[in-house]
Amino acid sequence: MELNVLKKEDNILEIELKGESIGFANLIKEELWNDSNIDEAAYIKEHPYMSEPKIYVKTKKKDPKIALEDAIKRIEVQLKDFEEEFKRALKD
Repeated sequence: MELNVLKKEDNILEIELKGESIGFANLIKEELWNDSNIDEAAYIKEHPYMSEPKIYVKTKKKDPKIALEDAIKRIEVQLKDFEEEFKRALKD
């Protein structure tokens, strides 16, 4: 995966996720909405075959970079919990 910062302002961040799917971008967007400091969160894919997915974050007061980092940390915790539950469910 390669990340390209397309826009960085005080309360706006837009990044391109080269080599990733729209599903991954959607996961991040959904988790961003769990932060009360988020004003807008979206993923963008201009063309299904010709463009890379992008994540757009606009915050009320919080630095959008920190909001994105916090969302990724929460996703990591959820994935770890899922992994543990998955192993427990498959244990014979």
